[in-house]
Amino acid sequence: MANRHTIILMQSSPNRATRTFMDYDSISQAMDGICGLYERKLKELNPTVRNIQYDIADLYNFIDGLTDLSALVFDHSMQAYLPYDREWIKQRTFHHLKKLAMR
Repeated sequence: MANRHTIILMQSSPNRATRTFMDYDSISQAMDGICGLYERKLKELNPTVRNIQYDIADLYNFIDGLTDLSALVFDHSMQAYLPYDREWIKQRTFHHLKKLAMR
């Protein structure tokens, strides 16, 4: 599942104008992108804090606080994008961060 083009569809508030998408070359890069969104939000909210720390529950709260979040992952065998929901994204971010922590 590593090198599968992934599109993240996101709506940050009930306002439809906040709908956006981000595309990545892999699921891993997409999970990095979601973590990066949260980290930028934390820096925006805490501009004077140099080292911002968070745990998986904080990240999950951020993800759950978005009006909508889903992923489209390219499946080479079907030559189509398969949809995944926010719970799948939460599981993937957890596994991704766990892998990074083991390095």
